[in-house]
Amino acid sequence: MAEYEYDVLIIGAGPGGYVAAIRAAQLGLKTACVESRETLGGTCLNVGCIPSKALLHGSELYEEAHDGTLAKFGVKTGKVELDLPTLQGEKSTAVKELTGGIEFLFKKNKVDWLKGLATFKDAHTVDVAGITHTAKDIVIATGSSVTPLPGVDVDNDKGLIVDSTGALALDRVPKHLVVIGGGVIGLELGSVWRRLGAKVTVIEYLDALLPGMDGDIRKGAGKLFKKQSMELKLGTKVTGASVRGKTATLTLEPAAGGDAETIKADCVLVAIGRRPNTEGLGLDAIGLEPNARGQIEIDDKFRTKVDGVWAIGDVVPGPMLAHKAEDEGIAVAENIAGKIGIVNHAVIPGVVYTMPEMAGVGLTEEAAKEAGHDVKVGKFPMMANSRAKTNRETDGFVKVIADAKTDRVLGVWSIASLAGTMIAQAAQAMEFGATSEDIAYTCHAHPTHSEAIKEAAMAVTGKPIHM
Repeated sequence: MAEYEYDVLIIGAGPGGYVAAIRAAQLGLKTACVESRETLGGTCLNVGCIPSKALLHGSELYEEAHDGTLAKFGVKTGKVELDLPTLQGEKSTAVKELTGGIEFLFKKNKVDWLKGLATFKDAHTVDVAGITHTAKDIVIATGSSVTPLPGVDVDNDKGLIVDSTGALALDRVPKHLVVIGGGVIGLELGSVWRRLGAKVTVIEYLDALLPGMDGDIRKGAGKLFKKQSMELKLGTKVTGASVRGKTATLTLEPAAGGDAETIKADCVLVAIGRRPNTEGLGLDAIGLEPNARGQIEIDDKFRTKVDGVWAIGDVVPGPMLAHKAEDEGIAVAENIAGKIGIVNHAVIPGVVYTMPEMAGVGLTEEAAKEAGHDVKVGKFPMMANSRAKTNRETDGFVKVIADAKTDRVLGVWSIASLAGTMIAQAAQAMEFGATSEDIAYTCHAHPTHSEAIKEAAMAVTGKPIHM
């Protein structure tokens, strides 16, 4: 029997990789994790989820002080000014604390951090910075990177045409920010800079924002962002970009065809999606080839077609979400250890951290009907929720989609200030196969935003109390 240096080696220390490494070590496996960044945590903690939420929170506080929201509640502030370096510094502090926390957990759980890029030599051997390491099982958890837009060259250092990483590190508030892409990343970062004073224009190829979300969410999002003074150019494609001095000029055309136009900006954010990171791994050395979308195909245990090689997170099919990768990290470690690791991919919540937040789990109404379900739908507006009304956070709604025959909940979608937190209740209910009646007859604390989920569930059978 071959002797291996490690029981399991994980390539990548993002949310999927570092969680897999810690869980594997907890299960008694000798574990190593390969990461080339100077800090652990991958895109999420370094240049994604965490820094963006720090800027979102800071910009929300600034807007509340600046637009009179605080004054409405009797908080008088005087002249409000933005100290952008301090805000950026607070963002960096949050990142440092959390990435440092993972390094502590690696040491606590005796996970070896192998610093560098990993390249397969065979199915049980990788080269990391010129050193060969072997493992009985290897997990690919290399995440994803920004998808480039043909004809638009990103240069984060200049801060004129940037990707999400560059948009998180701007040292000025743009006068006019053009966001290419009406998905989660573009809308979140667009919201940050709009609150801080930028004029924001969002260009989206499709005829509605937030592809993949429920139709009512997409319609509601369009109305809300227009209300927040974002300019939306839907059904529009970007065909080219040029830079002159400190101005970028984009050429636009209707997606359905028509006359071209130009738009100028002092900052352009390219946010059209992300693609799996497989380049440089040496997958050809082990006979593994990505699919047409660049993803690594796996079975329900997260095994690739190569014995001893597994994959999780953004490099495999499914939504590119940190929490999905984390759950897969736990599951793959448990499967490698001989236990049963399962992820219910039908119940993966998604959140847009704008204000208000937008969240959903399960099937959209459109997808439920396409799947052959007869559906019952209950909706409840946040303006009728007592806590939301008291807090003056009345934009949005909760929507519960249930099977008309069984009453089993198929999906829950929401626009609300706390939608991202509220959706956890819906996900847990669906994990246990709840019906709308189960949710409707579960006692909810009063006054809370979550009562809107109860009322929406009651609305499925036509009997909400406060509407």
